[in-house]
Amino acid sequence: MVPTLFAGLVDDASLLPPSLIGLPDAVAKHVEHRGAWFAGLLGPLLIPASLISVEMPRRELPVALVGDVAVGAMPIAVEKLRAAGAVVFHLEAPVARRGEDPQPGLSDLRTLAEQDKDLQVYAEIPLSWGLLGALDTVAECRAASLRMAPKFRVGGLAAELFPTPVELAAVICACRDRELPFRLAAGLRHAIRHTDPETGFTHHGFLNVVAAGILAAEGAEVAEVAEVLAATHPLPLVEPCRRRRDDTRPLFVGFGAASVVEPLTELIRLGLINGGPE
Repeated sequence: MVPTLFAGLVDDASLLPPSLIGLPDAVAKHVEHRGAWFAGLLGPLLIPASLISVEMPRRELPVALVGDVAVGAMPIAVEKLRAAGAVVFHLEAPVARRGEDPQPGLSDLRTLAEQDKDLQVYAEIPLSWGLLGALDTVAECRAASLRMAPKFRVGGLAAELFPTPVELAAVICACRDRELPFRLAAGLRHAIRHTDPETGFTHHGFLNVVAAGILAAEGAEVAEVAEVLAATHPLPLVEPCRRRRDDTRPLFVGFGAASVVEPLTELIRLGLINGGPE
């Protein structure tokens, strides 16, 4: 059984680069996972907009659209998914490259959200110049009853793409202060913070982020949240999560994993999810 705290935490990113799996195979595997005892852990199947075609499998499937095409082309992709019977949970798209002004991209996504008010839109905002202003803009959109929220990348192919615990804690607290739920992408390979022996990059742990979101929602300061994000031992993370296992997860909406079984296996090993149906 999947506790409420972890419900919908892991999106199926099996179609995202560098994956070589095709759309029909990814859909079939996702359907299989949806029928498994751990289905409660799953978010939607993430589908790059560039893969959407008239040959979409006709299934009532929870999906999310990843915007790797121009914003103007994404409403067509959404409609193709809906026409194929899919339930489009959300759309996520980058608003700028690092160092660029995120406001024009946010304006484009706001227009999209205004045109389709049933669609949850996640704006992928670079963790660089203009971040706080961008969060203010997203908060203004939400105050205008638009379904917008931020998404952040916390990893990549260079060391500077991995925010420090203090940097990520500041972002989490900034979202908390603006009542913004957020998604994360890239770098969350394991439950606990760790250093990849091949690259030397230190990755954030998704359980660290869950625990950090709990602490931030309780009003903790940046330094306290950063301490949780920096933890490399399970104990200070497992116990708070175990105490809150029946509560809705605050702030941290979820992240994508190429194999949804990997985070499941780690949560089972940590004793946070029972290893089978009850």
